Amino acid sequence: MKIEAAPFFSTGGLPSLGVLGDYARDSWQRIVLYADVMRRRGNQYQEHMAEEVPNVLDFPAELVMSGLELARPVNYGLARILTPDAPEPDPSKRPFVVVDPRAGHGPGIGGFKAESEIGVALRAGHPCYFIGFLPDPVPGQTVEDVMHAEAAFLETVIALHPLSEGKPVVIGNCQAGWQILMTAAMRPELFGPIIVAGAPVSYWAGWHGRNPMRYAGGLMGGSWATALAGDLGNGRFDGASLVQNFEKLNPANTLWSKQYNLYANIDTEAPRYLEFEKYWGGHVFLNDVEMQYIVDNLFIGNRLATAELITSDGVRLDLRNIRSPIVVFCSNGDNITPPPQALGWITDLYRDDKDVLMHDQTIVYAVHDSIGHLGIFVSAKVGHKEHQKFASNIDLINLLPAGIYEARIVDKTPDTPNADLASGDYVLQVEHRGIEDVRAIVQPSVENDRKFAAAARVSEVNLALYRTFAQPWVRAMVTPQSARFLQLAHPLRVSYERWTDHNPLARLVAKEAEKVRTHRQPVSPDNPLLAMQEAVSGAITAGLNGWRDWRDTVQETTFDLVYGSPLVQALTGQAIGDTTPPRPHPGISPEHCEYVRCETRKMDEDMQRGGLVEAAVRALFYIYRFRMIADERRVNLALKLIKPQYRQDVNMEEFRGIVRQQARLMLHDFDAAIAALPILLSRASPDDIGALSEWLQQVLQVPEAPTPDEEASLQQMQDVFERAIKAQAKALPSDARSSPAGPKAKPAKHITPV
Repeated sequence: MKIEAAPFFSTGGLPSLGVLGDYARDSWQRIVLYADVMRRRGNQYQEHMAEEVPNVLDFPAELVMSGLELARPVNYGLARILTPDAPEPDPSKRPFVVVDPRAGHGPGIGGFKAESEIGVALRAGHPCYFIGFLPDPVPGQTVEDVMHAEAAFLETVIALHPLSEGKPVVIGNCQAGWQILMTAAMRPELFGPIIVAGAPVSYWAGWHGRNPMRYAGGLMGGSWATALAGDLGNGRFDGASLVQNFEKLNPANTLWSKQYNLYANIDTEAPRYLEFEKYWGGHVFLNDVEMQYIVDNLFIGNRLATAELITSDGVRLDLRNIRSPIVVFCSNGDNITPPPQALGWITDLYRDDKDVLMHDQTIVYAVHDSIGHLGIFVSAKVGHKEHQKFASNIDLINLLPAGIYEARIVDKTPDTPNADLASGDYVLQVEHRGIEDVRAIVQPSVENDRKFAAAARVSEVNLALYRTFAQPWVRAMVTPQSARFLQLAHPLRVSYERWTDHNPLARLVAKEAEKVRTHRQPVSPDNPLLAMQEAVSGAITAGLNGWRDWRDTVQETTFDLVYGSPLVQALTGQAIGDTTPPRPHPGISPEHCEYVRCETRKMDEDMQRGGLVEAAVRALFYIYRFRMIADERRVNLALKLIKPQYRQDVNMEEFRGIVRQQARLMLHDFDAAIAALPILLSRASPDDIGALSEWLQQVLQVPEAPTPDEEASLQQMQDVFERAIKAQAKALPSDARSSPAGPKAKPAKHITPV
């Protein structure tokens, strides 16, 4: 007779002995494997920090230029990305230069994996370079020194690519975003299109009830704490403290979710976890003078967004000086650099759309719905979508006339018209926007600015008090040994150092983990105790999120009460009823006003200058004036329709100048620009005019059927072309008129779409 094992409990819905046993065995195995992954994390940390140039770059590279060799040495370097297993990049394509943030972590995040900023640029055929840095700064180096080093690196890249169709594309992630914008404001002639990803530029901006990080400086009483940290570090600021501030923003993830996710998915999660922890734990240092400059002038002072920064050489860092297109990529899910901080400099600098046009600046913004801060430049999905579309359509972006635009990236579907004309799985569309659209995102507030202006003034006073009465004593007590002890004792470093193979118990865990992997028996997914485990985890996460929300509310309320009080504002020079904004828009210099007047006179003179190229550009602007959407499919079709001989010896930078000039002429005097078309066409042959008319008809059909207004505009342009052809034919000798096609003329070389 066969006797079956009885369950531990037979009634009441409680788990049986088998359910308990399976879950207990699985839990024990997970604990052992989790402990072993943490041991490997500690070993990886020690090996990584022992490297001469610690980085997480996933591509082979060679050093091209070291910042240590410059007249003003810095710990930065320029590296060329190698492609041993892929075709050589196209020498005619503009190079990409990726700059990583030095904000606590080591370099390499821009090339962290195949689907990254570097990866998509290489696949698009562009030469690629990377600007990274060493863990320790050169003693005495400053933010300005880094700016001059970046300018020297770009000069080198430009010299290495004499056949390039334009200046380098520069991508700046997070802190590197505002750094390259400062460099571009100082040396605008070195830059092609600029892409800033997750880069905070307007630090006071933010949505009320969200984005608590902007209050940190005011709640600490200002930047005196930064000076104290630099002094305790014996002239160095520990980047681990910056990382710790990031982690405090999301305690649920820091204290629970990240580790629980590893435990719950221990059989598959370890490689991804270790890969990320190699970057997250690679802490670097800044000089105390660098960090003090950043906190005083950017985090608390917010001076970059209103052109208040002046270099030691007397150069005003005015972002309006930048002539390259600026692509701003941010996300609603980013709590470190929310969209108001990424885009607020636009409303800080410009009063209206005319102001943007007067400064001849092109700004393209893209706002992701949900991705977090690191995901902006780490996520494979973002790399495959946003960064891939930016890289493959950089010439489209570069040709956009002055103005503000929004980049929209839509999925390809079986119903997408002319899907083959767009690379990858998505289609890029760039739509014209205005300053009011940006203002709706940023939601600027004068009342908010008054509070932050008061906090900035309090910071100046407290810093002066610290430097006068406390700093000499602190510096007298600090030694290199005490600074080293504080660095080693930092909680983040201890968390990596305490559990490695140097610990005798860790080796026992490693042996046990080998046995567990050999005899691994995961619990069944339908085990009820597993569901209970998930429920407990969810409750812990919810509790920590609730505490975070309460903490953030208290911080915001405290900031508002302190720096919004009439007494504090009066003590910082702001009287009740004062109508003067604490940060007025930067003024326009008399020199710039004179420049605009000269340009206006020159535009009147340029109305009738040009030929077929200028006529083609004006015709396109005329046809698409009702919606002004640049679609990559239309651009790619136009390129395919143009005969190769028409595109020989085309200088893209010169053509960009033509497009921008014609756009300005159309905005300056629309009627005069269109009336001058017959004069421009009179300098082309009838064959070329006819080819232009046919080309416009084909381009107009993509990516969708034209609107009635566009159809009517095309017909008006064709009438202009037809009259120009007839006028040309009348001017020809009689023997030439007898030929149906007219005389053979040399093909025009510059028929190129916008």
